[in-house]
Formats: sequence, structure tokens, C-alpha cells
Amino acid sequence: MNNIILIGFMGVGKGSVARELFKQSDYFAVDTDDLIESLENKRIKDIFESEGEEYFRALEFKTALWIEKSVNNTIISTGGGFYKVKNICKIGTIIYLKSSFDAILKRIQEHPNAKKKVAKRPLLKDLKKAKEIYKQRVSEYKSIASLTVNVENKSIKKIAKEILSQIK
Repeated sequence: MNNIILIGFMGVGKGSVARELFKQSDYFAVDTDDLIESLENKRIKDIFESEGEEYFRALEFKTALWIEKSVNNTIISTGGGFYKVKNICKIGTIIYLKSSFDAILKRIQEHPNAKKKVAKRPLLKDLKKAKEIYKQRVSEYKSIASLTVNVENKSIKKIAKEILSQIK
């Protein structure tokens, strides 16, 4: 598989980086959360509220199986917990977009659509719990990533250029 999988905590900029990589390369780009929303015809927030996290994680795995069988030469931006799907290493090169929790929160809060960005992330309703999840996931992200890119205080264009220079 000639795919690039972007992992990292929610709000780190995986979708923005994927769109910039698309502009700077010959890769296509997809977002796992967008695929799931299309599949279910519901927003992620609504899936969590009506069906629960376990159901959502099953949808992520279903999406991962489809990607493994059907997708190539694509940048895949993922939801924050997508890294746990069993077949992620079969899908492509895993790149961890690394940032501190505070920098991620600042990035979300300073976004022009900040209210919408926070609302679409159900796990951010409780910041103490979100920070605990972040701390747990950091080592897990690092352990499966082929490449770690620190994204703090860098433009999206610079992050994309750094990724492309390191994967070629």
C-alpha cells in the first residue's frame, strides 16, 4: 500500500495536513471520520450520543478494512482513536502528528469556527478526561508510527513539506 496514514490526538490538524499534502503531491486524500459520517448519514457527535463509543469503534474498523482492500496512493487523515484498528499497519505508512495538549487546545480555540470545532469532538466536553486520554495515547501513537512529526508552531505548508521530504 502506498498510503500515508496521519494519526494524532483530536484537533492536532490531521485533516488540514492531509489537504495540504494533497495540494503538494500526487496523492488523493480521505478522512476516516468523513467516510463514517457518510456511511451512517450522521455526524460523529450524533453517533457517539445515540450508539455509543463501542459502536463507533466498530465503524472505524469496518472503514479500515475497506481502506486496506480498496485504497492506494492516498493520504488518510484519521479520527483520534483510529490508530487502534487492528489492521492499521497493513494500510500504509503511519505518521504521528505530535503536539502538546495545550497547543492542540489553543489551535482549536483560535480557529475561526472554534465553537463548531469543539462541538464536533465529544471527548472534549470534559477537558480533564480529554487530557487523561491524550496522556495515554501519546505513547501508543509513538509506538506504531513509522515517522513522528512535531507540528507545534509550524505552518500546515511546512508540515506537509517536511512529511513529503521524509517519505520520499
